Amino acid sequence: MQIIHTISELRQTVTSFRQAGKIIGFVPTMGNLHQGHLQLVEMALSQADIVICSIFVNPLQFGEGEDFEQYPRTLQEDADKLQQAGCDIIFAPAVAEMYPDLELDGQAQSQVQSQVIVPGISNILEGAARPGHFTGVATVVAKLFNMVQPDKAVFGAKDYQQLQVIKQFVSDLCFPIEIIAHPIVRESNGLALSSRNGYLSEVQKQQASAIYQTLQDLSKQIIAGAQNYEELEQQAVAHLNAQGFVTDYISIRAADLSAATASHKHLVVLAASYLGTTRLLDNIEIEL
Repeated sequence: MQIIHTISELRQTVTSFRQAGKIIGFVPTMGNLHQGHLQLVEMALSQADIVICSIFVNPLQFGEGEDFEQYPRTLQEDADKLQQAGCDIIFAPAVAEMYPDLELDGQAQSQVQSQVIVPGISNILEGAARPGHFTGVATVVAKLFNMVQPDKAVFGAKDYQQLQVIKQFVSDLCFPIEIIAHPIVRESNGLALSSRNGYLSEVQKQQASAIYQTLQDLSKQIIAGAQNYEELEQQAVAHLNAQGFVTDYISIRAADLSAATASHKHLVVLAASYLGTTRLLDNIEIEL
């Protein structure tokens, strides 16, 4: 397994694989890898000849007051896990390599640079709670796609809205890349795996399973015929908050994240809730 830090070396290496006719799979991450990430790599390995995993904590997707400086950087541990998983290349660039003209003032980007903006879908739910977040995500993923030039890229379904944003710009901007979604990987108690789960105490990890239980209960009610979605959302938020959470939203949406109506047969219920200072995301898809 190679660890590459520069765009020029990455491009040289990728060109040699392309000339050999290899199918290239890509898994972008911010590191601090867990079993969910390794399953993304496993899925990529099943569909490609060469798998590249990027490890880059992207400053553009962190808002003011978020945990950019505190976000764990664990490259050696991540490399050990990826080598064992069968990954071929780690691309681990420095911030200056990805954004040569970036000037960081704390966590806020102060320069003006070209950005990928995905209108509409980037401004609701997580986008409303974290302004600019999805522009940062779309921009860095587009840059990584141009650097790696993969045939296929694998993303986890836990970040459902992020996945839709990426699918949208890949379609709109004609990237020749197949986007593959991997189902959410969960702890035995139902808690969706996330790097930020490391901020939770053991007691909180058990408590956090209530998010998935709440989504399951909502799903059962909808499948049973409940259609007053606004009331269901309010009840679910109240239920979580009564257990010590501070819930940003629980939202029942159509699969494309438009407002859900009784005519939609493929729904997704999305949740964002704080437990202590840790923001937890989860979702559940429903086929009617």
